[in-house]
Amino acid sequence: MKKLYRSQTDKKIFGVCGGIAEYFNIDSTIIRLIWALLIFVAGTGLLAYLIAALVLPKYPEF
Repeated sequence: MKKLYRSQTDKKIFGVCGGIAEYFNIDSTIIRLIWALLIFVAGTGLLAYLIAALVLPKYPEF
């Protein structure tokens, strides 16, 4: 079963976009563009990103 984590390798700020991209197996640039659109158009993207950064666990290191 796949789990959603913050990325430790593909991150710019907290690794939220990289983790979502890894989960859905798509390019992280697409996710970052969607977040940017949500921030500038709807205004909810920043709040959603901060909540995701707090809620999503880091990828476990073994």
